[in-house]
Amino acid sequence: MAGSIFPYEYKQEILPNGLKVIMIPMDSPGLVAYYSVVRTGSRDEVEKGKSGFAHFFEHMMFRGTKKYPGPVYDSIMTTMGANRNAYTTDDLTAYHLNFAKEDLEKVVELESDRFQNLSYPESAFQTEAGAVYGEYRKGITQPFWVLNEKMQNLAYDVHTYKHTTIGFEEDIKAMPQAFEYSKSFFKRFYRPENVVIVVAGDIDPSATIELVKRYYGGWEKGYVAPKISPEPAQKKERIGNVSYSGKTLPIIDIAYKGDALDPENMDYVAALLLGDLAFGENSDLYKKLYIQEQKVQFIAASTPMNRDVPLFEIYSMVKNENDIDYIRDEVYKTLEMFKTTPTDATKLENLKRRNKYSFLMGLDTPDNVAGGLARLVAVTGGIEIVDKLYGQMEKVTPENIMSAAKKYFVPERRTVVVLKGVQK
Repeated sequence: MAGSIFPYEYKQEILPNGLKVIMIPMDSPGLVAYYSVVRTGSRDEVEKGKSGFAHFFEHMMFRGTKKYPGPVYDSIMTTMGANRNAYTTDDLTAYHLNFAKEDLEKVVELESDRFQNLSYPESAFQTEAGAVYGEYRKGITQPFWVLNEKMQNLAYDVHTYKHTTIGFEEDIKAMPQAFEYSKSFFKRFYRPENVVIVVAGDIDPSATIELVKRYYGGWEKGYVAPKISPEPAQKKERIGNVSYSGKTLPIIDIAYKGDALDPENMDYVAALLLGDLAFGENSDLYKKLYIQEQKVQFIAASTPMNRDVPLFEIYSMVKNENDIDYIRDEVYKTLEMFKTTPTDATKLENLKRRNKYSFLMGLDTPDNVAGGLARLVAVTGGIEIVDKLYGQMEKVTPENIMSAAKKYFVPERRTVVVLKGVQK
C-alpha cells in the first residue's frame, strides 16, 4: 500500500459477535503463528483485593475444557509439534502458538473451545493459585522485581497500574478462596468483543476467516469495560528507598508520569525518541558514565506504550553506592539540557531511520510479526497504529524533542526509588 510502513498486506474482519480477526499472509512456507490477544491485563483489576487475576487466568487457560481437558490439549499440541505459550502484562494477556499450516483448523478448534468453554474444578483452581504464589516468591528474589513493585506502588495513588502484573502479595495469598470470583472474571473479560486474533504466515485469508466463523461464531457477547479510576495529576516529587535481602549493586530508578500511547500527541511521539537520544548507547551521557568514567553497570531509558498514563523511566545500576547522587544529578542535568538545547538534526534523523528499520527487520517470521503487533493491537484495538505511529515519528523535529522534555521531565511528575542490597 502506498505510503504504508507495515510491509505486509493484511486483511481484517469483525464477526457479528465483535471478534476481530487480523490475517497477515507471509512468505513462510508451511509455518503459521496464531495469537489470541485479550485486551485485559492487570490494568483491568479494579476490585479491591482482587489484583493478579489477569495473570492467574493465563495459568488457568491451560487447564482445558470438558471436551479437551488439559492433558488431552497438551497431548494434541505435542503430537502436532506446536509451540505454545502465553504471557500477561499491564494492558493485555496474549496466548500464542506456532505450528504447521496443515494443523490450522485443529488449532482454531482447540483455541475456540477453551476461550468459550474453559472448565476447571475448585481443586485445580487452588493448585494453580499455589503455583502463582510460588511464582511471586521466586520473583522477589530478583532485585528488579522488588524495585518495580516499590516504584509502581509509590508512583500511583488510585490507578490500577499501582500494582504489578502478578498482583499485591496479600491478594495472591487470598486467591485460593476466590474460586467463584474466578469464574465471574472469565465470564466478564473473555468475550469476543474484548479479543483480537492475529494469524500470520502461510495462510489463505478467505479459508482462515471461514474457519474462525465456524468455530467462534457462536461465542456470545457480554464484555463490559471496567471503570478504571484515572490517576490524578501528581503535584510534587516522590522519593522512596527499598532494601533487597540479597547482594546486588545499588539501582536507581527515576520515573516521570507520561502519556498514553497516542500517535496524534507529538509530545508523546517525541518522547519515544528522546529516551534514546538522552540515554541510549549512542548518547553522550552513556558514553560518559559507562565508557569513560565506568561508574555504572548500565544506564537505560524506557518509554512504554500503554492505554493509560505510564511511567517514563531512566534506570541505572551503579557500581559504587557513593555515586548514586552523582548519577541522579547527571540524569537531571541531561534532561535540562534537552529542554534548552535543540537536538542535532542529523542525530535525530539517524535515530528515526534506525528505529524504523529495526522494527521492520524484526518482522521476519510469522511469530515475530504477530508477536510484535500484540501490544499495539491490545492497546489500540487494531493494526492501523503502526503506520500512524511511525508516520508521525518521521515528522518529529528538534523543537518537538525540546517540547517533550519540558512537558514530561519536570520534578512534580517525578518519582525516584533507590534499591540497595545487603552490605558485602
